[in-house]
Amino acid sequence: MVGAVISANPLKLDIRSHRKCLAICFIITISSFQYGLDYALVGGFMAMPGFLKVFGYYDEAAGDWAIDPTVQQLISSLMTIGTFVGSLLVGPFSSKFGRRQGIWSASMLNFIATSIMIGTTNLGALYFARFILGISVGWFLTFAQVYINEVAPAHLRGIVFAVYQSQLSIGSIVGAAVDYGTHDTLGKEAYRIPLAIFFAAPTIQTVSLFFFPESPRWLMTQGKEEASILALRRLRNKNIEEAELQAEFSEIRSSTAEQREQLGGKHLWVEMWKGTNRRRSFLAIASICFHSANGSSWVNIYGTYFLTVAGVTEAFAYSTMITCMGLIGVIASFSIVRYVGRRVILLVGVGACGLCQLSFAIAWTAAPGTVAAGKVVIAFISLFTFFYTAYAPYAWLLGGELPNNHLRAHTYGLSTALNFLGNWLGVFTAPYFINPASLGWSAKYGYIWFGSNVIVFIFIWFVIPETRDRTLEEIHEMFEAKVPARKFKGYVCANTEAIAAAAASDKDESTVHVEHVSA
Repeated sequence: MVGAVISANPLKLDIRSHRKCLAICFIITISSFQYGLDYALVGGFMAMPGFLKVFGYYDEAAGDWAIDPTVQQLISSLMTIGTFVGSLLVGPFSSKFGRRQGIWSASMLNFIATSIMIGTTNLGALYFARFILGISVGWFLTFAQVYINEVAPAHLRGIVFAVYQSQLSIGSIVGAAVDYGTHDTLGKEAYRIPLAIFFAAPTIQTVSLFFFPESPRWLMTQGKEEASILALRRLRNKNIEEAELQAEFSEIRSSTAEQREQLGGKHLWVEMWKGTNRRRSFLAIASICFHSANGSSWVNIYGTYFLTVAGVTEAFAYSTMITCMGLIGVIASFSIVRYVGRRVILLVGVGACGLCQLSFAIAWTAAPGTVAAGKVVIAFISLFTFFYTAYAPYAWLLGGELPNNHLRAHTYGLSTALNFLGNWLGVFTAPYFINPASLGWSAKYGYIWFGSNVIVFIFIWFVIPETRDRTLEEIHEMFEAKVPARKFKGYVCANTEAIAAAAASDKDESTVHVEHVSA
């Protein structure tokens, strides 16, 4: 059926009624702070004399410290390879141990990797630590996003993921600011002080998780019905109406039971490519891989280095400003995400990112190495960062909304792994294009990413469905009914609505009966 945009979400459609769950999600999203921190810190290290003295070399011809392109590639890309490996392990690990244990394990790996990076002066040990840190980051990102996808009320998932992206932007700002404060230091403290910040976020999460419940949807996939409703109760405010809670739980129980009948005892890596799950897996992977396809990886990792090579003075200060533009982009998306569909946000964001890449490439082609071209590069990298962070959280969000409860961790883990594989390709090959010792394209590298963004824009227009305000159970029903992408927006999920209504009605009737007997 097609009609007005509707939702079978039985909860109150406000924010105040869900403050407790939002607070829990806020702490969980600190995981993305760690990712943003790494991007900013390590990118800054590449232009930091204190770091280059230990892991680089002195270029006699240039009269300055430099870093070998291969070392530069490995330091950046080994972390990405680690995230690839870690993300692939998310599905099997999560199926057995759950979402919370995954975040705890990520914290432990982070502590180990950070300690090695601070203490070593050996490149081999640094490479190993970067790989371990990558696994940690992969688990932080994936387990955190799967968890908040499954616990946040349907109408607030967009806001929660905007918070997730803002944490990433804040991490980048903190990293860039700390780098700026220590980049003139010639000793090892120049990079060791920034690295010490890696201990902060995992410590907060490690303690907080003792007080947070497991995902009720994961518990239902394990057949733990009593534990599931207790977890859901802990996630919702104490003053929630019992009929609302029972209606939400009934939706989760019914939909998950159907999925258990279909997938119980089967190999989930295989099942994700069968029947209606094949379409869901393909769309989830594509949505998450939008990040690696728009050129954000090279801008984030090599931003400071690129500005230095381009002859931009005060490159560290400009890098911090650009990172702040990312936070402004996220804040801007807060005001529209509850009222504008996912598709519109993605289309505008991807289109703008492509035009920004094209613009600074044209500017550098017209006047390479000039002050005017440098200013244009700064302006359009800033705008690129604004639009990217404004749409990026909803690409992550879509990737978690589309798979079913049983396959979510496997699909999301694979999607994240492939996205980081794409990021790795971008990070690994970028020095060949932008480094003066290689091709020396500098900002002209943007031509390649403009074409990539055009492809992503066309894909979103024709293939991505609208899921705003839909419960995960509604999304499951629409995929099982093979609803075309363009009809998702107005489709009425009669089965899910009926289940929620019946549960609420039964609770109301039992309440009336109790009151009558008491009287």
